[in-house]
Amino acid sequence: MQKDDDLIREIVDFWFSDEVSPKWFNSTPEFDELLRQHYEKVWGLARAGTYDHWENEAESALALVLILDQFPLNMFREQARQYSTEAHARQVAAHAIELGLDQALTKPQRAFLYLPFMHSESLEDQNRSVELYEKAGLKDNLAYARHHRDVIIRFGRFPHRNAVLGRSSTPEEIEYLKKARW
Repeated sequence: MQKDDDLIREIVDFWFSDEVSPKWFNSTPEFDELLRQHYEKVWGLARAGTYDHWENEAESALALVLILDQFPLNMFREQARQYSTEAHARQVAAHAIELGLDQALTKPQRAFLYLPFMHSESLEDQNRSVELYEKAGLKDNLAYARHHRDVIIRFGRFPHRNAVLGRSSTPEEIEYLKKARW
């Protein structure tokens, strides 16, 4: 089995590489498959708590958040399990922030450490997301955080998740989804 330090370095280097960063919010089926092939087993181990001890160091906490929050969005696109480890990712991120580990990260890294709060359907988490991005001076991310919070304020959930999560959409959500770009 790969040593923790090597795996942490691999994940962080991979995610923040010049090759991968353009795919962060513009993925392709090929990239999704690449993540599945390389990291689905790692995600399963992280989901089971195998790497929870990573939450006590800045870079390893970041790697764990990437595994739990970002990777499943790609690996399991259009499946309910793409959201199944978000709460775990928020716990790791919250712990890292509580310890001040986020301050040791670069701004792009910090942006990803904070993303689990933006992905939450809790207004409290959404408010925290806006506060974190505001405090860090991450203006582009802040605009998205405010948008996500506005959706939660309006609907109490993310309507674009309804179909994959087996939730019925309200007429207002259906109208919103016709115009929205997620």
